[in-house]
Amino acid sequence: MMELDERKLDPAVALSSLDETAPREPHRLFALKQGDCFAVADAYGDIRGSGDGFFRDDTRVLSEFRLTIGGRQMSLLGASLSQDNVLFTSNLTNLPIQSAAGRDIPQGAIHIERVRLLWQDRLFERITLSNYSREHSTITASLHFAADFRDMFEVRGSTRAKRGTTHVAKTEKESVMLGYDGLDGLPRLSAISFSQAPDKLSDNRADFLIAVTKRSSKVLYVEVGPEASEAPNRDRFRAAAARARFGMRAKRRHGATVHSSGRVFNDWVERARADVALLTTELPTGPYPYAGIPWFSTAFGRDGVISSLQMLWLNPGLARGVLAFLAEHQATETSPFWDSQPGKIMHETRKGEMAALRELPFGRYYGGVDTTPLYIHLASAYADRTGDMAFIDKLWPSLKAAAEWTEEASRATGFVTYQRAAESGLANQGWKDSFDSVFHADGRIPKGPIALVEVQGYVFAAFRGMAALARRRGEFADAEHWEGRAEEMRVAVERDFWLDDMNFYALAIDGEGQPCEVRTSNAGHLLFVGLPQPERARLVADQLLSASFHSGWGLRTLADDAVFFNPMSYHNGSIWPHDTALCGVGLARYGERDSVVRLMSGTFESAVHFNMRLPELFCGFARAPGEAPIAYPVACLPQAWSAGSTFMLMQACLGLEIDGWEGELHVTRPRLPIGIDTLTIRHLTVGDKAIDLTFQRVGDRVAAFLSDRHEGQVPLIVRT
Repeated sequence: MMELDERKLDPAVALSSLDETAPREPHRLFALKQGDCFAVADAYGDIRGSGDGFFRDDTRVLSEFRLTIGGRQMSLLGASLSQDNVLFTSNLTNLPIQSAAGRDIPQGAIHIERVRLLWQDRLFERITLSNYSREHSTITASLHFAADFRDMFEVRGSTRAKRGTTHVAKTEKESVMLGYDGLDGLPRLSAISFSQAPDKLSDNRADFLIAVTKRSSKVLYVEVGPEASEAPNRDRFRAAAARARFGMRAKRRHGATVHSSGRVFNDWVERARADVALLTTELPTGPYPYAGIPWFSTAFGRDGVISSLQMLWLNPGLARGVLAFLAEHQATETSPFWDSQPGKIMHETRKGEMAALRELPFGRYYGGVDTTPLYIHLASAYADRTGDMAFIDKLWPSLKAAAEWTEEASRATGFVTYQRAAESGLANQGWKDSFDSVFHADGRIPKGPIALVEVQGYVFAAFRGMAALARRRGEFADAEHWEGRAEEMRVAVERDFWLDDMNFYALAIDGEGQPCEVRTSNAGHLLFVGLPQPERARLVADQLLSASFHSGWGLRTLADDAVFFNPMSYHNGSIWPHDTALCGVGLARYGERDSVVRLMSGTFESAVHFNMRLPELFCGFARAPGEAPIAYPVACLPQAWSAGSTFMLMQACLGLEIDGWEGELHVTRPRLPIGIDTLTIRHLTVGDKAIDLTFQRVGDRVAAFLSDRHEGQVPLIVRT
């Protein structure tokens, strides 16, 4: 089994195999998700079995699903996702082929439309063939299929000494059943059903002779699920589409909405909101944003916390769902394999065969050093946003356990450190968790235990948040204790991480007490929580906004003079939108709001080049006139905290804070994005009221006001 030291394939491995695994041009992949199922296919609608597929509960239940016409691939006309992310549509046409009778059919005579959706563990597809030629034709349409039932970690690159049993396909008149019995004792099935009986059906291919008269169309329906369905048909397809769209519409209604004077800007905001809704899964504890597709379509602690922080001002219900889930899955025992200790908050959970068999620790894994303090910080931020002390009171035992773990973890050195407890775990346990993301200036990989700079900032915020919540509960002695711990952390970070000769904070302190004297975006997260003294914050801000970090599209994760800088790397010089957004909030906190406007502009322009979607990351090459940002070849798309960065940067520009305790809106030195003259936030909840708030450019300033019907109901305090 190959050890996974990072959450994604080693970038060098991914790049070396790119020519073999990349889909044919155009190379964009399209993702659908519903519940714990997702599907990734190319623009043709084809699944080819590299990193794509139809997945259910972390298992690939369809590894090939290709359509050919007349024995040939087709020519792509275009592909798209519906604005609500429910329907994928591919428009294709035939290459020169022969009809079943042997007559030549010229290219472009047949239009093929593939429309696909997911609903209740099932893939639905409608294939429409329209004949625009002057002749009647009988066309051979073939579906090629396979299911390798590989665990997600196998798809990502792990090898296994032994696998379960794959069964011989069972064919019926209008369906075929593919099956696998896992080593965990669970059967896994894929039943492929057709609306009409194939003229020829084997264990990997279905051939249909479809007679299409001139100027007419024929439709074939296909379903793939854990069991054979009733015969697929138009009514079943329409009903599934209607239910899926209704469910997505309900998710998108949660929270406030944003509308501006910019049409393209609105398209970006709508897509970002739709991506957050797509990735949000309704769990028994409430809504939870899964991290990203394809590699991380599951609940991650860090990703869930940051995504809900990004959306908190618009939709606090998302944070409530994340907090409830993480509290329910908090560690209660010590396990080196799971990297768990009592009070620690979960990093990742998986449902696949390898996790069930403990071939990997990720069934419920706690090897994230930052998730526990971030969890406390989210709870405090949620309380400030909503004033919902009743929910905080329910969480209080969990929050105290998390705070006690955080305090105990920092007892030995004064800092919260990490060092994996078992070789199967992650070597680096901060958000930059690839094997080479933490290093000394000369390239040496430090020995643990390692204290990351941003983690200490999160701990500072967690202790400060615990103090505020304890004070509201009347627990004044505890409040004073946590306030003291926050101040101790602030002093220790300023003393031990600050590098006078670089005017910057060290990336980390290693197990020998030596700082990693490397300039990284991690320092921007200290600004996010407000730890640095103002003079040092300005020095850090100046460097983050310099060409060493700021590419023109966003902030690089690593300064361009570092020994491991590589704009094509996963963590050492690439651009992560969520990282840029967190740094942007920090810059705004220290008065750099105009710089945040520029960051948002670069982020928006990046999204335009990526078809209105921000990927998990992209390459950190410097922006050049007339050129687009360069994609990272195996990035997740969509990714929750990339979509959420849209709203975090927007809030930082607007200078908007919501005081849930007093039921007030606070706006400080508001700015609008470049090219936007008005922006309205509709149905923004403040206490038990829902208001509409508008920002409008007036000369060289921005005014903020409530709509007439809300005037006087909610105090609006504006500082210019």
